[in-house]
Amino acid sequence: MSASTTPDLTPALAQRVHRHHVVIIGSGFGGLFAAKQLRKANVDVTLIAKTTHHLFQPLLYQVATGILSEGEIAPSTRMILKDQHNASVILGEVNAIDLENRVVTSQFLERITETSYDSIIVAAGAGQSYFGNDHFAEYAPGMKTIDDALELRGRILGAFDQAELATDPAEIEKLLTFVVVGAGPTGVEMAGQIAELANKTLDGTFRHIDSRSAKVILLDAAPKVLPPFADSLGQAAAKRLTKMGVDIQLGAMVTDLDANGLTVKDSDGSVRRIASRTKVWSAGVAASPLGKTLAEQSGAEIDRAGRVMVNKDLTLPGHPEVFVVGDMMALDKLPGVAQVAIQGGRYAARVIEDGVEAVRAGKQVPERKDFKYFDKGSMATVSRFSAVAQVGPIKITGFIAWVMWLLVHLLYIVGFRSRLTTVISWLTAFFSRGRGQLAMTEQQVDARRAMFYFTAPETPGGDAPVTAPEPESSTRPLQDSRT
Repeated sequence: MSASTTPDLTPALAQRVHRHHVVIIGSGFGGLFAAKQLRKANVDVTLIAKTTHHLFQPLLYQVATGILSEGEIAPSTRMILKDQHNASVILGEVNAIDLENRVVTSQFLERITETSYDSIIVAAGAGQSYFGNDHFAEYAPGMKTIDDALELRGRILGAFDQAELATDPAEIEKLLTFVVVGAGPTGVEMAGQIAELANKTLDGTFRHIDSRSAKVILLDAAPKVLPPFADSLGQAAAKRLTKMGVDIQLGAMVTDLDANGLTVKDSDGSVRRIASRTKVWSAGVAASPLGKTLAEQSGAEIDRAGRVMVNKDLTLPGHPEVFVVGDMMALDKLPGVAQVAIQGGRYAARVIEDGVEAVRAGKQVPERKDFKYFDKGSMATVSRFSAVAQVGPIKITGFIAWVMWLLVHLLYIVGFRSRLTTVISWLTAFFSRGRGQLAMTEQQVDARRAMFYFTAPETPGGDAPVTAPEPESSTRPLQDSRT
């Protein structure tokens, strides 16, 4: 049963009730950096997030391949903001924003909370896009959440263990074929690490199979690797991946996907089948559904990915108190990267603080300057000691780019402890064959199917849910219980 939480104000809160209230939706880069930017402002900050942690998403692939633990890239949001006394955290998923009445509605389990605001920063991020084929998610997890990374770790490592038990050569080949869909930075990094896991870390650990016989396929409908980067960097990454044994297949569009493989349509129109148990989806993103809600109420437009087209000051048309930042906003074709979210969150926070201070001093609110993004460059790792980086016109490959990548990512990991443990894990993984996070559980692998079972619709004319899909360890293909 739902309940609206309207607690009595404590004396401390009663004294602060007149202060400007800023609500921030999302604990990613945009939301967290906005909250921290307001640490000295004369405002009260409420951060609403559907997870308890701040996720350093660029390193998720290292959780999926056993290099890092989830705790190293996902520190507690409450702990991060513990000493920021003007900030509080509410756990819940935002399902409504009433722009007219300035109220946010969020839900955690069965508890519904309504939170009013004077200014709001919406930084709810983006999820994985399967381009209308949402049933692909059951067989090809994305790389957007800790759950995704842990499930993939279980599937990848589990595939080797199943192959060790199998006797049919065709089944072994299917189990040891890993397909990564999407040749952007995440796909390149994931394919490279699966190849290193098979060729280095797991080499010699099995008795009936050779882990080095694993086949890693990198698929993309685009004609090149790393489309956002300069052609020379994409070619350098492709050359390195090929040397590692990764089979790069470009101009290849996935048209169907199930438990046992995927169907691919090549650029020449031919259709073929790839048998594979383990698939990783990194081919696209879709902005939070909150974007559509905001657009409908404000008259703003949204793009094909569901991102809201905002004003030059990152606000909604007709709503100067509503800022949209990060992967949810569309402005000047800015990329969906961490730096855009960080700079956008900080900018919105500064605009709010300047306005509050002007009102408090009895001065006119200053005219807002347009948001200007400073491009600090892009980079992606390919393997140990090899990366590509692009900073303006400067293009760097190899070991120097890899060192740059290490330093930049360490800089943005929140907390000294997380940085220290990350360095230790990197030293173990990069300078030896070991990886410290190779544990997996059946629950990690099967949780997605279990959750689907319990949330599945009732069968027509009956009260029982549809039959749960069979585990992938079965020799029978999974049946799509949505049909």
